[in-house]
Amino acid sequence: MTNLTRCALAVLALSIAVLGCNDDPPPGGPDGGTPDAGYEWDGTYTPLEEKGDNIDTGPFAACSSFTVNDAGMPLPCGSPETFDLSACDQSTLSRLSPDGIYALRTRSSSSQFFGFGFNSFQISSTGGEENVNNQPVVQKQVDGQNLYVAGKRTLTDGGTTLWAMAGCQAQDSQNFTGCYQTCTNGGARRSSGTFDGVRLQRLHEPETSGIELLSEAKVDLGLPVDVYVTKNHAYVVSLSLGRVTPPTGGLTVFDVTDKARPVLRKVFTLAGDTYWNSVWSKGDALYVGSGNHGVLVFDITDPADPKMLRGVPGDTFDVHTLYVDGDRMYAQASGANQVLMFDVSKPLEPVLLNRYTVPADDNGFGYPHDSFAYQNRLYINQMGQGYYVLDVTDAADPKPLGSYTYDAQIYNPTHANAVGTLGGRTIAFEGGENINAHLRVLDVTDPTRIVKIGEHSMRPQASIHNMLLVGTRLYVAWYAEGLRVLDVSNPTQPREIAYANTFREAGSGNLGGLFVGAIGIRVPGDGHVYVVDMARGLLIYREP
Repeated sequence: MTNLTRCALAVLALSIAVLGCNDDPPPGGPDGGTPDAGYEWDGTYTPLEEKGDNIDTGPFAACSSFTVNDAGMPLPCGSPETFDLSACDQSTLSRLSPDGIYALRTRSSSSQFFGFGFNSFQISSTGGEENVNNQPVVQKQVDGQNLYVAGKRTLTDGGTTLWAMAGCQAQDSQNFTGCYQTCTNGGARRSSGTFDGVRLQRLHEPETSGIELLSEAKVDLGLPVDVYVTKNHAYVVSLSLGRVTPPTGGLTVFDVTDKARPVLRKVFTLAGDTYWNSVWSKGDALYVGSGNHGVLVFDITDPADPKMLRGVPGDTFDVHTLYVDGDRMYAQASGANQVLMFDVSKPLEPVLLNRYTVPADDNGFGYPHDSFAYQNRLYINQMGQGYYVLDVTDAADPKPLGSYTYDAQIYNPTHANAVGTLGGRTIAFEGGENINAHLRVLDVTDPTRIVKIGEHSMRPQASIHNMLLVGTRLYVAWYAEGLRVLDVSNPTQPREIAYANTFREAGSGNLGGLFVGAIGIRVPGDGHVYVVDMARGLLIYREP
C-alpha cells in the first residue's frame, strides 16, 4: 500500500482535495489498495460456481449456410445465395438502422469444437464510411427485408479473406441475429456459423447518468489509451494499431488546472517507437511503458515540459503496463513473459531488482498483461494462463501463493484487476478482455483457495478493460459501454450508480470492433474522473 507522505497527511487532515501535491496519493486512490471500507458488508458470502466466460447455449439464429444450389452446382463462397434464411423472420430487420456500427459475437458451426469469435461492420445509407472488420465493403444489400454485407481483405501473400454476414431477425432496434461465413482464397478454406449482434451505440440510455462531463480534449497523436494525472497535468500516451497512417504513438501533455478547459502543453514522440501503452508517475518522474525501449523515464520537474532521460533497464523489448506501489515499480514485459521489479525510492533513477518469469504453457503461451500490488502481494493478470498471486515482500525472492483460472482449455483472457479490503476480507475485482469478458469478484484472502463471490456483466459484444477501486466505488473503463461506476460496498452484489456512454458513432474515427470507446481511466483524488476514449481523447468528469 502506498506510504502516506507528509503532503498527503496534511491533505487528509484538512479534508480537502489533493491539488498540486507531488508525492504519492493517499490510500484509497488509484495507486494503492483500498483500506477496509466495507461497512455495508459483514464478510459473509455464498461461493459462486466458476462457469467461465464461454458458455455455449447453442446456435444464435435459425439460419444456416450451404455451398451448392439445388442442382448441385457450387456457389461462390460468402455470396448472398449461400445463406439459408427460410426459417428467419426477415421482416423484423426493418427495425435496424441502415446507418451505424454493429458488433457481432459469432459461434462457429463448421468445426467439431465450439468456439466464440468476433466480427464487426459499419454501414451507411448516405455514402459515409463502410467497412467489415475495418476492411472495404465489396457487396451490400440493406433494406426492410435484407441485411447482407461482405468485406474483403488482401493478404500479404496475394490471397484474400472475405467476411460475409446475413441478418436473420431483429429483436429490436439494438439487437439482431444472423449467420456468417469466412472465405479464404475464394473458399479454399471456409468457416461458417451464427451470430448475435448489437449496434454499438447505446440507443436507449442518455449519454450520462449520475456524473457530469466537464471537458473533452482531442488527442491527435495515434490512438490514446492511458492517462496519469499529477501536478495539475494529464499525461496521455498513445499507440498505433495499424489503423493510423502513418504509424504514430507517443505522449500528449495537458494542463488541467482548469478542468473545464484543458490546455495542450506538449506532444512528444520517439522515432521508431509507436506503441506507448501505459503511464505512471512518482515525484518528479514520469514512467512510460514503451513498445521498444522498456520503461521510458521522464523528468517532469517542469510538468508542462517532460524531458526524457533514459529507458530502463536498457533492453530493447515491450513493456505493456506499469504499476507503482510506494518505492516499488512493477513493469509487465509481455514479450519477455516477465514482471520487472524496480526500486524507485529515487524516482528519477529506477534500479532493477529482479525479473520474475510468470508461468506459461508448454508452447510458451501466456504473458503478464497487468498487475496490482497490495500488502506485499502482487496480483498478476497472466493473459492466456490465469490470475496469479505472489508474495513480493522480498523482490529478490518472489514466492507464488496461488492462482485462479477459467476457460483455460481455450483462452484465459484475464486482463486487469484491483484489490482492497472490504468486510475484513481481501477482495479482488478482475476482468478479462475478449468476447463475453465481464467483472469477477474474488475473495483472495487465502490465495491458496481463491473463491468467486460476485460478478457483473454488460453486453457480451463489448469487452471490459481497466478498473480502479476507490473506497467502495469501482470505476471501470468498459470499451463501448463507456465509463461504468459501481458501488461495491457489498462486493457480492456490485451495483451501478453512474455511467457515461463515451462511444459515439459520429466522429468515432471509423473504429469498429471489440476495442473501441473508453480504455484508460484515472481517479487521482482531486474530485474528478479522467477517462481516455480511443476516438474522443481525454474526457474529464466531475466525480459522482
